Amino acid sequence: MSARQRAEKIKLLILDVDGVLTDGGLYYDKDGNVTKRFNVQDGLGIKFAQQAGLDLAVITGLNHGAVEKRVTELGITEYYPGQKEKLPFYEKLLKDKGLTDEEVAYMGDDWIDAPVMVRVGLPMAVKNAQPEIFGISKWISSREGGHGAVREAISFILDSQGKLNDIWQEWAG
Repeated sequence: MSARQRAEKIKLLILDVDGVLTDGGLYYDKDGNVTKRFNVQDGLGIKFAQQAGLDLAVITGLNHGAVEKRVTELGITEYYPGQKEKLPFYEKLLKDKGLTDEEVAYMGDDWIDAPVMVRVGLPMAVKNAQPEIFGISKWISSREGGHGAVREAISFILDSQGKLNDIWQEWAG
């Protein structure tokens, strides 16, 4: 089955954060506080996904206040920070939302994402993911994490479902 055929069935997109929603960098200020960099195009893509009825969740290995703030701003209510083992939270999402593996996409970049990626209907990777993640992915972005890869993934899913053009027309007038 092609990636496009898989995308047609997707009802939930789960995102990793570091290396996917961010560029994976840890930016330190003069006081030693870590900050994160997010891409505004990814954020707008998330809003488009929500507008089209695509549900979103975030499962991340780190627990950082900047991420919580961004996820909250974007209206993502399914947020699971500080999770080195992501599979239990994936299974919770399936149960709570009444979904099957085939109805879920997951976008990741590193080994921590693999246990969920091998289960979902559409495993997606950013351009700069680890080689092993490419091996289990059915779709790979042309952009690196934190640089519009999430927007590209959402556009692919919505286009596959015939919803992207309608959203574009609302903006284009």
